[in-house]
Amino acid sequence: MWKELTDLLMPRTCLVCGAPLGAQEAHLCLSCEAHLPLTYYWERPHNPMADEFNAVLERHRLPGEALPYSYATGLLFYHHQNPYKRIPQALKYGRDAAAGRHFGALLGRYLATAPHFADVDAVIPVPLHWLRRLRRGYNQAAVLSEAIAGVLGVPVLEDVLVRARRTRSQTSLSAEDRLKNVSGVFSVRRAPQARHILLVDDTFTTGATLAACHQALRRVLDASARISIATLAVVDT
Repeated sequence: MWKELTDLLMPRTCLVCGAPLGAQEAHLCLSCEAHLPLTYYWERPHNPMADEFNAVLERHRLPGEALPYSYATGLLFYHHQNPYKRIPQALKYGRDAAAGRHFGALLGRYLATAPHFADVDAVIPVPLHWLRRLRRGYNQAAVLSEAIAGVLGVPVLEDVLVRARRTRSQTSLSAEDRLKNVSGVFSVRRAPQARHILLVDDTFTTGATLAACHQALRRVLDASARISIATLAVVDT
């Protein structure tokens, strides 16, 4: 009764189609939830997202450097002409942290079914510059990380990576310019005691930001430690 009264006073609507939500619906109506464009990448250790990310890492690998293969997965596909883009946009620009926690937990449940993610022992969010975080009110990657880690039963290490300077938006940059834009931006405050780290961000486009974080972490980790990535959305071109 309380939930129905709340919905009457402050109607909740579907993030995708805008239809009013029923008492048993959360963030998406049943129709939109049924057609959620899931990637199912968590089922495959080698998938297009993982191969693309490892190719970026390989291009910047130091001579003689050993790079364990990085597993990668995203929850859903993102396309500019698809209304499901409103899900990551709601988290990143709409201040809808509740949606981030909801879909982060969903991603966490899928990760928990994948044997190659079974040994993840720490989750690290991609950090925001302090000014951008102040304006947004939270770090969207940290919101997702908390939800994922809660399902996996592992700690979130939010104090490991530091963004040393604010960068320009990556939205309009080419893949190569994205890499240059974030080169040397991230540093490590303390070396994490983990064997398999899951790096988390909101959206995977070219992997430039995640690769820059990976490089910073790799400098302080044992060569046998693995770094994998997970995102809410994967840009589908």
